[in-house]
Amino acid sequence: MRYSFRLLSSSLLFLLVVALCLPPAFATEQRGITEMDLFKFTWLADPQISPDGSQVAYIRVWINQKADRYDSALWSVPTNGGTPRQLTAGPRDTNPRWSPDGKTLAFIRSAEKEGKPQPPQIYLLALDGGEAQPLTELSRGAAGFEWSPDGKTIAFLSSEEPKKITESGEPNGKPPERVSDVRVINKATYRSNGPGYLNPKIHSHIWTVSVPTTLATLPKPKQLTQGNWDEGSVKWSPDGKRLFFLARRVTEAYYEQPRTDLYSIDLNGGDEKKMLTFEGGMRGYGFSNDGKRIAFGGSLAQTPVLSYKQPDLFVADNITGATAKNLTDKYDFDIGGGIGGDQAAPRGGSPGGVVWSKDDRSLIINVAENGRANLKRIDASTGKVEPLTTGDHTVQAYTATPDAAKMVLLVSTSVNIGDLFLLDSASGKLTQLTKANDELFSQLNLTHPEEIWYTSFDGKRVQGWIQKPPNFDPNKKYPFILEIHGGPHSAYGFIFTHEFQWMAAKGYVVLYTNPRGSTSYGQDFGNIIQYNYPGDDYKDLMAGVDEVLKRGYIDEKKMGVTGGSGGGVLTNWTVGKTQRFAAAVSQRSISDWAGFWYTADFTLFQPTWFKAAPWEDPEDFVKRSPITYIKNVTTPMMFIEGEADWRTPPNEGGEQMFRALKYRKIPTVMVRFPNESHELSRSGAPWHRVERLQHIVNWFDIYLQGKSSKMYDVE
Repeated sequence: MRYSFRLLSSSLLFLLVVALCLPPAFATEQRGITEMDLFKFTWLADPQISPDGSQVAYIRVWINQKADRYDSALWSVPTNGGTPRQLTAGPRDTNPRWSPDGKTLAFIRSAEKEGKPQPPQIYLLALDGGEAQPLTELSRGAAGFEWSPDGKTIAFLSSEEPKKITESGEPNGKPPERVSDVRVINKATYRSNGPGYLNPKIHSHIWTVSVPTTLATLPKPKQLTQGNWDEGSVKWSPDGKRLFFLARRVTEAYYEQPRTDLYSIDLNGGDEKKMLTFEGGMRGYGFSNDGKRIAFGGSLAQTPVLSYKQPDLFVADNITGATAKNLTDKYDFDIGGGIGGDQAAPRGGSPGGVVWSKDDRSLIINVAENGRANLKRIDASTGKVEPLTTGDHTVQAYTATPDAAKMVLLVSTSVNIGDLFLLDSASGKLTQLTKANDELFSQLNLTHPEEIWYTSFDGKRVQGWIQKPPNFDPNKKYPFILEIHGGPHSAYGFIFTHEFQWMAAKGYVVLYTNPRGSTSYGQDFGNIIQYNYPGDDYKDLMAGVDEVLKRGYIDEKKMGVTGGSGGGVLTNWTVGKTQRFAAAVSQRSISDWAGFWYTADFTLFQPTWFKAAPWEDPEDFVKRSPITYIKNVTTPMMFIEGEADWRTPPNEGGEQMFRALKYRKIPTVMVRFPNESHELSRSGAPWHRVERLQHIVNWFDIYLQGKSSKMYDVE
């Protein structure tokens, strides 16, 4: 009888693992996925479990096709397996957070006025019924809020209204005749991908607002901090007597290595104290239940400077004047890391951070390892790491009850955008709570990628995946596309990627790999490309192509290559080094490293990618710039550019390559997307995302499948 019970348990566990990996319910007639299916996708984000663990609130995101935008609303689902229900109407509701007593949800809403979104404000929704009511009404909105432990106050971030300067230079006093729109720039970082040009006079500060028993009149918020600095990551001390926050009070931080300071203040905004200085980037901190310790993820700065510094888990045993201990310095994987795809929720986020166990003896955090992202349990004293979840998937976000007895995870697989699962922290058992895209995906013939490992030129092992067309026949010859990820310090893996599935549905075999420089394989593997990018990572990619060719089902004359950001850099590099590809699509790329050094939205003042400035070591910049090898390019090329992309400005990438190839009369076209940033493929306007996919595959259809099109002909 005992043997039979074990066999049954094993069978149930096997079925659970299969359920996580397989597409939704079988449909008798399935079709291939299309680019237009993007309009039917539903995304879940920012799960927040109630204090008693009975339900989880989350964001549900969908596309308003008519308005060409993303809408979002708050939903909830019982953790015992009930039916999800909608809590708010949207269309711009995000960041649900439970009151400590579990009776109220606070959230962020950006209302509309005359068809235009207004500054985001904090709203309250009583769970016993009624409409959501505003708690704030600030001209610059509210964000990054947290309930006090007693539920009577909410701390949040907002910005002050900058002083208006007249042409004569008089601030405020006299009514200005005209407010100048001229930008006076004196910092090396003056614009940012997405937000655009920065206003150096606007800073994020800490405010509090009382939560009244009734909202007949709006309470007046109180500003606690001010000055020419930004504060962020606000948290209450466990006893509710102080507020903690992160800041770096350096005017021009790009001259130094990263550093993060943890401060605290009293509830009147006074008695400010610096609690901890971390020489590196610090994120996702959390207090132990006894209030004596603090844990956080972070990347410790190194001398000499590294291109990639793998994040670790740190614990400070004494919050006041603390020195943080690295718990995972011997554990060679990415603490708090994730896996990259193209279907993270366009709104939302909140991946999870550090979770303390009830007895404060262990910590739970997400870890990226070999193309997967799973939760690990880490001993708070010894740093011993144990798996809490396992599987070929990516844990995108997670939330826990105060005692960490129950957790809810947002999990994505290669054939599922993302659903919520209840995790029993003691047993590791996962129970699915939502089926957000089952109705659509039951109609689609999605395929699992084949995981491969291969040996590169110097003996290093490289992980990759082969996405094959539905109804794949190994005896046929297929056209082939190599996909290259960006970063360069990022990773592909077990996560849903619409682009790969659609290419496969169109008849292509798709290879995507994690060459050297990728994350989730350890510090040395990630940093080995420092001062050699692009370079040996290109050799890893070509070794992957050779590995697939050995299988015999690829037509060597019908091979294409594409990638975005760092993948665009490597696409430009590849066509200058080999003629084996019949077509290429380079997306939001760089061709001239010197130009990028001068114009990107972040600086390279630290010797991370380059040892010196362009004029100090011009040969290195020229040697590693794809434009240097433009005379070798014979591959027909398409360039995808976002016109508001300040991360990889078009004039330093596709524009240069396009003009040079036109001069050389090599078939080329540039496709430019108005108002789109570097995030075009992930959160750009829905129609633009669809058109991007169409252009990429159209180009490959012409040159790899011989399809006729006059779309790119010169008239």
